[in-house]
Amino acid sequence: MIRQAALPWLLGGVGILTLLLFWWAWLGPLDGLGRLGNLFTPQATLASLTELLRRAELYEHIAASLQRVLVGLGLALLLGIPLGLLVGASHYVEWATTPVFQFLRMISPLSWMPIAVMVLGVGNKPIYFLLAFAAVWPILLNTASGVKQLDPRWLQLTRSLSATRRELLFQVILPGIFGNILTGVRLAIGILWIILVPCEMLGVSSGLGYYILDTRDRLAYSELMAMVVLIGFLGFFLDALARIAYRRWAKG
Repeated sequence: MIRQAALPWLLGGVGILTLLLFWWAWLGPLDGLGRLGNLFTPQATLASLTELLRRAELYEHIAASLQRVLVGLGLALLLGIPLGLLVGASHYVEWATTPVFQFLRMISPLSWMPIAVMVLGVGNKPIYFLLAFAAVWPILLNTASGVKQLDPRWLQLTRSLSATRRELLFQVILPGIFGNILTGVRLAIGILWIILVPCEMLGVSSGLGYYILDTRDRLAYSELMAMVVLIGFLGFFLDALARIAYRRWAKG
C-alpha cells in the first residue's frame, strides 16, 4: 500500500529530474543557445532565483498578481454560476444562448486588450475584465453540465416535500453540482494564470508580468529566466490547491 501511494510521487520526481537534465544538456553540452546559453542555465537561474527571493519587492509583485487572479476568478464565479444554472435548467435558454456563448468563448481574451484599455483605461480595470472574460467559460459550462447530470429523482423528491425554490437551490442543486463547479474553478485558474502575464503588460507598475518586462528592459536575462520558473511554480501551486479542494469537498 505504501509503495502504491508513493509511486505517483516517485514517477513525478523522475519526470522533473528528466526535465532538468534536458534543460542542463540543451544549454550546456548541446550548446542550444550559443553564448546566450550561459545566462539561462539551471545554475544561473537558481542563483538568480535565490537572489530574487531575498527581495521584498518580489513579494509585492506576487501579491498584486494573486489579488488580480482572485478578483478575476470572483467576477467569473458571480457571472458563470448563475448563467450555468439557467443554461442547465432550461432547454430554451440553452438553445438561445449556446451559439452566442460558443462564439464568444472562441475569441481569445487577449484580442480584447486594445478595446479594454480604450474603454476602461490603464490600470487594474481592464485586467479584471480580461481575466473574468477568460475564466467565466469553464465555470459556466461545468455548472450547466452539472445541472443536467442531476438525478431527476432528487428534484421529484423535493417537489413532493413542497420544498421552496430557495431550499431546492441551496440544499439540492448547489450541493449536487459542487464538484462540477470546482472542476470549472480549477480549469479557470489554469487559464487565468496563463492570461495574467500578458495582461500585466498593459501599463501597470506591479505584478509578475510587469516584472518580466522590467528584467528584459534591464537586460537581466538570468533574472528573467528565474521569473519564468517562479511563475511556473506559483501556477503549479495554485493548481495543486485547486486539486486538494476538489478532493476535499467534492469527493469527501
